[in-house]
Amino acid sequence: MSKNIILCGVGGQGTVLASRLISAAAMKEGLPVQSAETIGMAQRGGSVFSHIRIGEGVNTPMIGLGEADLILGFELGEAVRQLPYLKKDGRVIAADRAVMPVTASLGGGYDPSLMRRYLQEYVTHLQIVEVEKAFEELRSSKVLNLLLLSAAFHADALGLKKESMLFAIEDNVPPKFLDLNKKAFCYFD
Repeated sequence: MSKNIILCGVGGQGTVLASRLISAAAMKEGLPVQSAETIGMAQRGGSVFSHIRIGEGVNTPMIGLGEADLILGFELGEAVRQLPYLKKDGRVIAADRAVMPVTASLGGGYDPSLMRRYLQEYVTHLQIVEVEKAFEELRSSKVLNLLLLSAAFHADALGLKKESMLFAIEDNVPPKFLDLNKKAFCYFD
């Protein structure tokens, strides 16, 4: 098995933790994994993205253009920005929630409905995850990362076992947030 996964969003959405969880689950399964993160602008609102490569023969963490099996979009505009990396038959799973990136606020405007329509037009395998209901039921909007991981897991887009993902959550999430994060990961069960 070989997987190239890009996670993208804005600072404060949990992309870095989600990247760690995928990597930890892959390592738990004995799979070679390499990852790289760009978090220089990770203050709230700045672009954040991670490249994760899982499988034999991976010799660099960076995913080339047209090589991503999955783009996990925590923010619609950031998902659009990463589309050149998606392979022809690749999948995009994105949250329906928009956060105006700092770069957009400097430029004058941002219309998330345009981003959604663009993804719908250009991505064959697209899943938009409606997260507001889950936030209400879980009583927290701080679980976007686990909800997207849950959606990706249930779409079999990660290629990892549930036990490995739960182990990674238990090993990487502080105890006081553990139950909430596990509930969010299991939300789509």
